[in-house]
Amino acid sequence: MSGGGGGGGGGGMTSVHVTALDGLVNVNSLFTIAVFVGVSIASPGQRSLEGRSTCDAGPDVARNLLVFEVVSFSFFLFSSLVAQGLKLAINLLNSNDVDEAFRAHINARVLRLGMLASAVGSVMGCLFLLLSMVDVIQIRLGLLSCGSQSTVRAVATLVTLVCTALAVYIATIFYAFTH
Repeated sequence: MSGGGGGGGGGGMTSVHVTALDGLVNVNSLFTIAVFVGVSIASPGQRSLEGRSTCDAGPDVARNLLVFEVVSFSFFLFSSLVAQGLKLAINLLNSNDVDEAFRAHINARVLRLGMLASAVGSVMGCLFLLLSMVDVIQIRLGLLSCGSQSTVRAVATLVTLVCTALAVYIATIFYAFTH
């Protein structure tokens, strides 16, 4: 894993990093699909299921949805490209022998910084995806300001679960980087 000498333990660690990077890219791909689903199911001027026209989302909510979706996509793309770049660097630093694919020697500081940048990109993408999904809920079920039970419950559930998952993810990253 480090740029230093050849001895034993570094090879297995590079394999773990490649696996982690693969997982990150796969999850980012799923989130990217969610971005496009969010854009496709909500359109400006759409009537909410609340039934009161005062609870229908205006163009500002639709505009925010689009902005949040684009920013979310950008962060997921950033995260995936950084992860793919690290994987490419690991593979290019390997010898030509396919059996040595998991024994690359890469600067540990660069690898950690790249993995951290990729993880931060994923977290930011999730936060903006969360904001966009709140806008989708408001477009489909009615504005939060109307106090609709279904809107409030859907947003509360979404925010609670996503924030809990992000807290676990961030804590896991913090633990991995400090131990």
